[in-house]
Amino acid sequence: METPSFEIEKDSNLPYWVQLKERFVYLINSGYYQPGDQLPTVRKFAADLRIAYNTVSKAYMALERDGFITTSRGRGAFVCEPPGEDGPQGLDLHIEEFVRGCLERGMDYDDISRQVNKTIDAIRRSDEG
Repeated sequence: METPSFEIEKDSNLPYWVQLKERFVYLINSGYYQPGDQLPTVRKFAADLRIAYNTVSKAYMALERDGFITTSRGRGAFVCEPPGEDGPQGLDLHIEEFVRGCLERGMDYDDISRQVNKTIDAIRRSDEG
């Protein structure tokens, strides 16, 4: 699929990556991109728009965090069904992102579990106190 037309508003107060993210959200919600469609690669999109690779990468990471796309190293980024804000799919995506982020920071699964339990206990004490 071709890179969609897009013009970055240089006078906007919004960072470029936020503008990109919002444009993709619009394109997904409007039906331009359907679930399963592959987005342009980060490199191709950055080159087409003549902007930094990291800017596009940050927009894609935000889209994935918000449940609009899923990425697979070596395969690309694909549109998924946008999760409902209260839906279990959306929650699962947030939890998965959190766990992967912890693993990338060097934590192991047991460390993650202990930290989550510690945080739950702190919140519980705060709510009860």
